[in-house]
Amino acid sequence: MEKNKKRFETQAIRGQMESTGYREHSTPLFLTSSFTFPSAELMADTFAGQADGIIYSRYSNPNTDELIQKACAMEGAEDGFATASGMAAVFAGLAAFLQAGDHVLASRAVFGSTHQILTELLPRWGITHTYADPQDIDNWEQYLTPNTRMIVLETPSNPGLALIDLEKAGALARRHGLILNVDNCFATPCLQRPLEYGAHLSVHSGTKWMDGQGRVLGGLVVGDAELIEKVRFFCRHTGPAMSPFNAWILSKSLETLSVRMERHCGNALRLANFLEGHQGVSRVLYPHLPSHPQYELARKQMRLGGGIVAFELEGGAAAGMRFLNRLRMCSLSSNLGDSRTIATHPASTTHSKLKEEERQAVGIRPGLVRVSVGLEHIDDIVEDVGQALGGRSEGVKE
Repeated sequence: MEKNKKRFETQAIRGQMESTGYREHSTPLFLTSSFTFPSAELMADTFAGQADGIIYSRYSNPNTDELIQKACAMEGAEDGFATASGMAAVFAGLAAFLQAGDHVLASRAVFGSTHQILTELLPRWGITHTYADPQDIDNWEQYLTPNTRMIVLETPSNPGLALIDLEKAGALARRHGLILNVDNCFATPCLQRPLEYGAHLSVHSGTKWMDGQGRVLGGLVVGDAELIEKVRFFCRHTGPAMSPFNAWILSKSLETLSVRMERHCGNALRLANFLEGHQGVSRVLYPHLPSHPQYELARKQMRLGGGIVAFELEGGAAAGMRFLNRLRMCSLSSNLGDSRTIATHPASTTHSKLKEEERQAVGIRPGLVRVSVGLEHIDDIVEDVGQALGGRSEGVKE
């Protein structure tokens, strides 16, 4: 470790902006749309980029600047931009670089809204894509074209928890001079740092684990400074900026991200172990569960297994709906990454806009249930899930 370089948890807590002069111990809110200048000359120089300064909160704000500073330190990134939502970050990470005639190579296992951008929106501007099997990255090279500009992937995927070998993805991008764009939302920088494997951009929905309490929307794109400058230009003129209040909330949330993720992951592993032995559950997916088909890769590139457990119920969609309706404590919601445990049925909610064959291709079968495991006591989580399954809830493994 470099001398005087703070560790991950310390950066998240101590990486705050300098005091305003009141010696405050916690960063204040800057709820202002614009900023003033002491002279016309300084104002002109600032707009021209010849002097440092904050102009307008659509461009930057002390609160968004602090959040970006923390996120960059945690991801090992040079720069970043904060957006109003996670999907704004996903879109900015694409639209800032792509133009008519470009081609994108993407993992088939991407979030439903990302799929809609690739299949419905980008083709309007002459941008094409090819989907590749996330678990067959050794053969991705065959899908590249002379017009391929970017590789897009998420790992682990939502909701099937498919993993992609980031080291191989980084090597592929380097060989062909492509931008590697990784959705790191499920893992967070606590568990996985894509830039260390050769990614150029790491994208987050701050709405999820980063906030951790289901309070605010937000997104982040971090990565190489040269690329982020293009993201900043795109966002500055199209306007998907994060509000100062949401940035303040998310910055405070990052201070507890590490300790929260350890509890989320611990609870999730124990729930996965419980489900794996439960009658009526045909398949359990959790990256750090030995039965996961990519367990060794998960152990290599993820410090812990994450807070999401997916499992398939015998009986298809009817069984999934019945399970959700029987839950007493766990919430029914499309969100994830909350302190409260949340269950959803992806085929009828988050991925309902996909065609049946598209869902099948990424393992979203009718009986699949996704659980975002919260911070409640694990015994209470297991008891609720167990009774909803109509069976036992004893014997949770440590």
